[in-house]
Amino acid sequence: MSDKEERVRKPDWLKVSLGNNKQFSTTGAVVSSNNLHTICQSGRCPNIGECWNRGTATFMIGGAICTRSCKFCNTKSGKPLPLHPDEPQKVAESIRQLGLKHAVITSVDRDDLPDYGAGHWAETIRRVKVLNPHTTLETLIPDFKGNTDCLNKLIETRPEIISHNMETVKRLSPLVRSAARYERSLAVLKQIADAEIPAKSGLMLGLGESEDEVFALMEDLLESGVRLLSVGQYLQPSRQHLAVKAYINPAVFDRYKEKAYSLGFKHVESGPLVRSSYHSATFLNR
Repeated sequence: MSDKEERVRKPDWLKVSLGNNKQFSTTGAVVSSNNLHTICQSGRCPNIGECWNRGTATFMIGGAICTRSCKFCNTKSGKPLPLHPDEPQKVAESIRQLGLKHAVITSVDRDDLPDYGAGHWAETIRRVKVLNPHTTLETLIPDFKGNTDCLNKLIETRPEIISHNMETVKRLSPLVRSAARYERSLAVLKQIADAEIPAKSGLMLGLGESEDEVFALMEDLLESGVRLLSVGQYLQPSRQHLAVKAYINPAVFDRYKEKAYSLGFKHVESGPLVRSSYHSATFLNR
């Protein structure tokens, strides 16, 4: 794709307002005062205005530097700093300060750690539940290199939803994701579903996938026990990242949503601006 094509103007349906109401400022202040990170900021999420205006944010634990360098992701990659022992408690306190009834937590990949950060994950969930016993949780997790014992550390804390994103179709997975593997991600999701915790996944459109490939991915997810799905438009964070191959019309997202329901998914969020944690609370009890 040429530079000229890469600079194609975004369609109207991708234009959003960042928003700056009082709640937006409060959310930012809580995150900043506790020295925490959010995927809203590091991932340049287009929904940051909507979510922060409602007082919600997706907390990102394990620091701000990822050991992987996926070609779609804006999170900084490199050698991470040591885990901060106070981070689990600060996440719990931030959720309490914001008065969240439902919270989403994700993390960078920590392939540098013996347990890939699973113990830190488990401790964070425990602290959140102790301090916020009535808050429901969605955890958007890495693959822990497919280590079942590490994944079980998190499963044992019983968050209400555990999500792990496939990101794209099987053919494009090696190009889009730097270390994750398609079949390994399916195995992670199956382990979650087999533990009778709602398993959720997400994918991006606009990377050159075909409709048949998207349907095949949906079938693979269902076979692995996944019943919750998010589908959104890939947006290129910078010129160093993969270029957008196509901006997908909202009507196509609607068609994918209908197809997903017809195949057997219980809840689907599908639209150009949908991201993994978008309207996360609507996935509860599905």
